[in-house]
Amino acid sequence: MQEVEFLTFILENLVSHKEDIKIERKEDELGVLLTLQVNKEDMGVIIGKGGNTINALRAILRLLGVKTNKKINLKVVD
Repeated sequence: MQEVEFLTFILENLVSHKEDIKIERKEDELGVLLTLQVNKEDMGVIIGKGGNTINALRAILRLLGVKTNKKINLKVVD
């Protein structure tokens, strides 16, 4: 669960609509899937120019996964 808390902390400092952050966590034999839903107005901030922000978040989560021996994937839905 620390990956959810970590992602929530980062997102709360990026978005304007903190109350609309929803993160669903599913774990199976392949690893952990975090499904992220944010306010449509914040979607551009989360994705970033050329996908840079979302790619950086995914890279950080992968590093966190190495520490916990889990493969962590992040999916953004609208």
